[in-house]
Amino acid sequence: MQNIVNVRIDERLIHGQVAVLWSMHTKATRIMIVDNDVVKDAVNKAALKMVCPQQCKLSILTTQRAADNLKANKYEGERVFIIAKGPHALREIEELGYHFEEINVGNMGGKQNTKTIKKSVACTPEDIEDFLYLAGKGVKLNAKMAPTDSDVDFEALLKEA
Repeated sequence: MQNIVNVRIDERLIHGQVAVLWSMHTKATRIMIVDNDVVKDAVNKAALKMVCPQQCKLSILTTQRAADNLKANKYEGERVFIIAKGPHALREIEELGYHFEEINVGNMGGKQNTKTIKKSVACTPEDIEDFLYLAGKGVKLNAKMAPTDSDVDFEALLKEA
């Protein structure tokens, strides 16, 4: 059976912290980027392939393909680390019938029409709606930047905000 070792929201996708700290901590053998736009962006895909850790295979998938592959147990025997830029892609996968136990909220930079929920995490009203949908489906939401940080209950932070 495939082993989902981490599901992380990080708008930067693969960067130093993910490539070194998170992939080593989780002992990931595959990084799965889930993003309907990145799939169509040859330059971004090439950059992600260059920064993917050597010990990991890389998949860059649409939400539909990711849900299909996960439901079909395509990555049997692998340690899969899933990364999305924001909560909407993960909500789509949940709506397509694949359930995540836990999602780690890492980095979502401030943009127009966002509310800062915690340091390095700013959400639009749509992001908050997506997070609350996931929490309502029983997905545990935690926030931490690095694997050695303490878990922070992200759903509680959303409700306080």
